[in-house]
Amino acid sequence: MTRSVLGAQPVIVSAARTAIGTARKGTLAQTPAEDLAVAILTETVRRSGIDPERVDDVIFAESLYGGGDVARYAAVVAGMTGVPGLAVNRHCTGSLSSIGLAAAGVVSGMEKIVVAGGVQATSLMPRLKRRVPGTVDEVENWYPGTHPNSADAPNTDMSITVGWNTAQEFGLTREDMDAWALRSHQRAVAAIDAGKFVDEIVPIKVSTLDGSVVEFAVDEHPRRDTSAERLASLKVLHPEIPDFSITAGNASGTNDAAAAVTVTSAELAAAENIQTLATVRAWASVGIDPKLTGVGALRAIDKVLDRAGLTTGDVRLWEINEAFASVPVAACRHFGLDEETVNFSGSGCSLGHPIAASGARMVTTLIHELRRTGGGIGVAAMCAGGGQGGALVIEV
Repeated sequence: MTRSVLGAQPVIVSAARTAIGTARKGTLAQTPAEDLAVAILTETVRRSGIDPERVDDVIFAESLYGGGDVARYAAVVAGMTGVPGLAVNRHCTGSLSSIGLAAAGVVSGMEKIVVAGGVQATSLMPRLKRRVPGTVDEVENWYPGTHPNSADAPNTDMSITVGWNTAQEFGLTREDMDAWALRSHQRAVAAIDAGKFVDEIVPIKVSTLDGSVVEFAVDEHPRRDTSAERLASLKVLHPEIPDFSITAGNASGTNDAAAAVTVTSAELAAAENIQTLATVRAWASVGIDPKLTGVGALRAIDKVLDRAGLTTGDVRLWEINEAFASVPVAACRHFGLDEETVNFSGSGCSLGHPIAASGARMVTTLIHELRRTGGGIGVAAMCAGGGQGGALVIEV
């Protein structure tokens, strides 16, 4: 996977993210996706030490943002007017796919330096409308679906499509998922207090609703007061479904953030004495029946490890996105993973899930934690709307 006839080996030479905001009521609620994209692109390139004019492409995932091309917008504002931009939409796995596309360009020899990641501004997500088919001018609110809508896989309710269906498939109880969510918050708070995220986060200045400007540099979504009792007291999201076990507590947050990495070849990095943070060993995307969307993360892990020639025993640290707590719990049981190695600093339930940015956030956190703790193999994996999954293998 990581070799071509040209012998190029893709490596990551910088990785950064913004702090994660709580959508609509958090610090980034007034910050457009374009501003987040400019900030993360500028800093990611600066950290690489590479002249911005040498970048061949910027590939940014964006989801539920109404179209456009935020990557190109950011390149222009950042003064990289000669650099094109590509918008990717694979929902939750979008920024993992962006990094995979960047690595593929380097492997092929067609690209030398690519910045890849994703941006999510849920707080300012546009409301879409369209003309009603069969009418002349009647307009309706419209939500673009990822798959044919059905009762067991609704397009607009991931608590069923991902959370509940995964729990049913693997026989998970509410207690299983609440316990995971509680630990996610505890780990995220501990990581923040220990300063683990300081090196990976890009502090940015943003405007708030009252017009003041503040610096945002600390993830604000984790709850310090979360407890088993609080989680157990939350109402399920679908009380009309017998034994339904998904709540707001064992689901991911709704969030804003951006994250990106710079990908080049090992040869270029060595020739120019550029520090390599990680090697990209393999990447993969999968499709699955939409009603089993959560299982897409597990299928992606199987596929990416096979491509990398690895087994689960070779992996030192895992980031398995907590779109719902049922997904990492299912993965741990299915693969027999040591839970201590999975989501070591929290994930979607605690840090939050800024959809198009989450994959690159996970990779950024993996890189920094592996470098801090002696290196090894890391895997980032997640499911995505429409019955999809994605995964990426790095080595530090």
